[in-house]
Amino acid sequence: MNKKSFKIACVLLIMTIAGCTKLKEKVIDEVLGSSSASPQNALASAYGQMDNGTFVNHAQVFALQEYSTNEAILPTRGSDWGDGGIYRAIHEFTWGADNSMITNTWNSLNLGITESLTAISSITSSNDPNKAQLLAEAKALLDLYTFHALDLFGQAPYRDPSAVNGQVQVRKAATGIDSLIKDVESLIPALASIGQNNTGKGRFTKQAAYALLADMYLNRAVFKDRYAATFNFNEAAVDNNGTDMDKVISYTSQLIGSGQFKLESNFFHNFDIDNANGTELIFVITQYVNTVTNSSNNFAYMPMERNQKPSPVDRGTNASCITPEFYATWDNNHDDPRFQRHYQYADGTWFMNDGTDVSVPATSLVAGSTLPWFHFNRGMQVGQQYGPSLSGTDYQRTPDGRIKVNKLYCEKAPTQLMDFTPALNFDDPNQGVFTQLEINQGVRPFKYEFDPAGLNSRSNCDIPMYRLGGMYCMRAEAYLRKGMATEALADINLLRTSRTREALYANAPGKALTSIDMPTLYNETGFEMYWEMYRRKASIRFGTFEAAGTTKPVSQPFRRIYPIPQSTMDASKLFQQNDGYTK
Repeated sequence: MNKKSFKIACVLLIMTIAGCTKLKEKVIDEVLGSSSASPQNALASAYGQMDNGTFVNHAQVFALQEYSTNEAILPTRGSDWGDGGIYRAIHEFTWGADNSMITNTWNSLNLGITESLTAISSITSSNDPNKAQLLAEAKALLDLYTFHALDLFGQAPYRDPSAVNGQVQVRKAATGIDSLIKDVESLIPALASIGQNNTGKGRFTKQAAYALLADMYLNRAVFKDRYAATFNFNEAAVDNNGTDMDKVISYTSQLIGSGQFKLESNFFHNFDIDNANGTELIFVITQYVNTVTNSSNNFAYMPMERNQKPSPVDRGTNASCITPEFYATWDNNHDDPRFQRHYQYADGTWFMNDGTDVSVPATSLVAGSTLPWFHFNRGMQVGQQYGPSLSGTDYQRTPDGRIKVNKLYCEKAPTQLMDFTPALNFDDPNQGVFTQLEINQGVRPFKYEFDPAGLNSRSNCDIPMYRLGGMYCMRAEAYLRKGMATEALADINLLRTSRTREALYANAPGKALTSIDMPTLYNETGFEMYWEMYRRKASIRFGTFEAAGTTKPVSQPFRRIYPIPQSTMDASKLFQQNDGYTK
């Protein structure tokens, strides 16, 4: 097929999957290439779609993976975050095929599929000296986008780029998962090892493939029988060499035992704005504040209150929080290094956030500016909050020029103390709607560092897609599903004891467990992986997804996947609506 015909086919594919929604495409000019017609640039566009909202905006993949679980919620807060109920619907399990977040996520994932197909075609017809590696990366990205589409929607479009005038087909999760596994395994020889051939953690390498394959095998039983009462996690693997869980153990062990990665003692460094040197990051979405590529500060911005100001020109938006159910899982674990971490300034001042702070130094500056940078603590922020207040265009200062620390009030409810309560007390327990004087409620997870150089919206923080901590969680789960509790406990305890608290608490390591079972393991994966788009898949595997919770009734299994957007159903006869969503 010539390039012109292929481009026409791709346009038709976009129109089919997006239901004629107007989609703005952008050619990404970055390190991979500068010519818009080059195969490197086509590949850059396929990578760029990951950062074009898809995996970095709270209202796309993140929303469907997190707000649908007992971990996270985005309630209506007085005059904010109503938006026709689209956010509440995901947590209250009332979503339909017309929910715009579902539509946008579907479109973004399928645009990723289209961009990957375009890259495959461009590279295939090129004479690039690194053709084999680039082609393997493009095909791996196609498999990655497709995996997420099958996970969330149960089906995804596909077009064989090697077929002349090939027709758009539909892959279904039950059969498509095996095809994806075979394809990723076949790509490994051509992929570079991380650090070779100018690859870094933002490129799809052999190590990224091992992580993706572990993820695929861990969820294969769910894909193959989505609505089952129980799942057969120990089915024979695709190549009949061991079981699914054997494969999870094998692929995670290749990463754990490679010597290329190391658990961070400071857990939160994985999510710092300077995490590019992170020792446990395997595959990330690379972000920069000051480039033509996209980047997002969303995961830090959303939980932060509007009167929490990391610089005089930055603020949060008082939106998402964790649920009371998830907060309760941390009982007797508040000394876990992953729960919370205080910030220490260069002069030794600790920000305690407990009413004892008077001031902090103004010597920490926002990158590239003279603006002072106030560092909020990390992890779970609970109870009355403290921090700087503005005086004109600057922070209030003490007579010696330090930043004054005050008791904070909510911006849009000036008489309401900024008291982040573990409880969420809605007037109607079936609807996540707060009055204006209730907008303070909910514990806020400051897992990701807020980048004040990004003016609220952009960030230098690389978003982890796969990291070593997640590999230990996956391997522990595979061990336990095989009845190997000793090995599972050892992995979880290594995670716990490798993390250490700050010097304020003498760098104390986390405490080891003495035993483990499935409910304990579910909680432990939550401690490690919260706010990382991991919870929904884990909840389905562990059998907790249907349980009632805050504003959520007991749900039916058809909610384990989302509907195909109505705009797509209206525009195309290609897809069949998922069970439970037909009119």
